[in-house]
Amino acid sequence: MLPIQSMTSDRLNKIKFLLTDIDDTLTERGRLPSSSIGAMERLEEAGICVIPITGRPAGWCDHIARMWPVKGVVGENGALYFSYDAEKRRMQTVFVKSEAERRADRARLDDIKKRILEEIPGAGIASDQPYRVADLAIDFCEDVTPLDPRDVTRIVALFEEFGATAKISSIHVNGWFGNYDKLSMTKTILKGFFDVDVESDNELIAFIGDSPNDGPMFSFFENSVGVANVMDFSLTDKPKWVTEKRSAHGFREFAELLIAR
Repeated sequence: MLPIQSMTSDRLNKIKFLLTDIDDTLTERGRLPSSSIGAMERLEEAGICVIPITGRPAGWCDHIARMWPVKGVVGENGALYFSYDAEKRRMQTVFVKSEAERRADRARLDDIKKRILEEIPGAGIASDQPYRVADLAIDFCEDVTPLDPRDVTRIVALFEEFGATAKISSIHVNGWFGNYDKLSMTKTILKGFFDVDVESDNELIAFIGDSPNDGPMFSFFENSVGVANVMDFSLTDKPKWVTEKRSAHGFREFAELLIAR
């Protein structure tokens, strides 16, 4: 991973979209600082479209799409996309699965939830679970005493035993049924809403994140950046560049580089 200061002006000048993780990328110790909101506002003024790409729930995404200076948000690790049209006063939504399919998946995820809570003492259901429509989020350090890494690995294995996909973020293990992920929905949205082909227009896009569930984004995008705390993890798919600072400070560091180009 190279320091972001080594990114050339030519590379930075081509970037029109900044895709960003939220937890421990935009946030700092679980809070969203004013510096992150301010950086997103300045990016918008500089003509760069900011789109959060997160594992957080649909309920949060409604708020983010309405209230934040963003063009939309991908939520629940690629299960959905929300974008608010302020002129029409209408929320535009895209879901990978139908409502009936999501209901069927929920019954299966409830079985997994029961099994995990029985087998992994100290694991918790994420506090934002009531606002989710497509996945199950198991808390291993946000509102519970941090679990041993072996327990986190076991949670992933239990999801997979039931045939579910499981990804580790900095705070949760998220599990769902389906082959989608953050990258697949990102491709759909950039093409459908912005007429951008991520294969041929890769140089127009940057992604910044911090954890293993960002792996598909890190490996796909030429302009992939990790905030410094990404080095806390042993990653198979690593970002091309890394910030000097951690979490929200790292996000602002990269944002300022883009704004000053």
